[in-house]
Amino acid sequence: MRKRALKSIFILVSIFFLTTAQVGYSASVNELQEQIQERNGQIEQLEEEISKYQKEIEETNKQAGTLQSAIKTLDVTNKKLSTDIKVTRNRVSATNLSITDLNNEITATENKIEGHFIAVANTLRQIYMADDISLIETLLAYDNMGVFWDEIETLERFQTGVRDGVAKLRVLKEDIQETRGQEEVKKGELTNLKTKLSDQKELVVQNINQKENVLQITKNKESEYKKILEEKKRLKEIFERELAGLESQLKVAIDPNSYPKGGAIFRWPFDPVRINPLKNITQLFGGTEFAKQNPQVYGRPFHNGVDFGMPTGMEIYSVNPGVVVETGNTDAFSGCYSYGKWVLVRHLNGLSTLYAHLSLIKVSNGQQVDEGQLLGYSGNTGYSTGPHLHFTVYASQGVQVVRFGDYKQVTNCGNARIPVSPYDAYLDPMTYLPQN
Repeated sequence: MRKRALKSIFILVSIFFLTTAQVGYSASVNELQEQIQERNGQIEQLEEEISKYQKEIEETNKQAGTLQSAIKTLDVTNKKLSTDIKVTRNRVSATNLSITDLNNEITATENKIEGHFIAVANTLRQIYMADDISLIETLLAYDNMGVFWDEIETLERFQTGVRDGVAKLRVLKEDIQETRGQEEVKKGELTNLKTKLSDQKELVVQNINQKENVLQITKNKESEYKKILEEKKRLKEIFERELAGLESQLKVAIDPNSYPKGGAIFRWPFDPVRINPLKNITQLFGGTEFAKQNPQVYGRPFHNGVDFGMPTGMEIYSVNPGVVVETGNTDAFSGCYSYGKWVLVRHLNGLSTLYAHLSLIKVSNGQQVDEGQLLGYSGNTGYSTGPHLHFTVYASQGVQVVRFGDYKQVTNCGNARIPVSPYDAYLDPMTYLPQN
């Protein structure tokens, strides 16, 4: 009878181990889930706000270049980027809550496993003690041998069940740890996004400074702004003519078999969900109507890339793995209206890509980049008269980065370094980008 009492106590203790941890965990799960849902609700509202800002920016950019539209764009961009930061902070908080939830689940599972191990150990101890009892002691402790063997069989069945449970819980624990690892990766990604949005906050500061500078120069007069804009366009045309003259003189032998002729081998250089690529093309490659109507700008009716209109501060990504050949900033030379801030990447397939008019560059010369890696943020630097991305594709054999003054004595641009190429090294970017 003593053994029966011991076994009953042992089973009750085991049940205690198997259930107590779960009770507290269930309560905390509900609280965490409520907090996560609250964060997600806030994110939804903020994203709707961001969408409105973005549409407002796009509509303002379509208007004629005026001082008031330029100031309005800067003000709305500031609001949008600030809201972007709030969204990311909420996402990081929600991910932290999810990770806490997973940690609690793993702790509860570990407690269950510990309880099972204790149960197994106690079971083995009971069986061992039973095996050591002499026949006389057994007969004294039990009314008959049948009851004794029933006890042993019960313990053995319990032991087998516990072992199966432990095996299942180990698998469950591994699954949870894997999920937590995925959540940690997600948290890292969101932390990186928070850093990117901090970059965008820096861009807002730049925009504010730009606004103050414009207002100071123009004294808030529309006529003065028009004069500045016309002068910028004039200097741009001078530079474009000189660039076209330089490129017409370049003689580089390009093997037509050194690069692919087409196919959607590139990803979009930005997020196509946030910026619809086909709807936001402001100028295509080649003999566009604008190029045909402005041969004095291009030297011939030709545009060497594709322009995508977008607000300042959109993330710009590498379209394919490669190496950053060089980065530059022609705005560092006053009055040199060229590509502004630019990044040139050489890929492994014989192609190179240029990303121009950026507001902030996030890579350095010689850096290896993966497909989809952040290169910088869209902007309005250089000869751009509105925020957009200029995207060019070259046959790598033809493109080179030169100090402009070594080839042409261009006003204000002599010390600027830019990528140049003979005409036949320029390729139509749309040939290599997704077709939908």
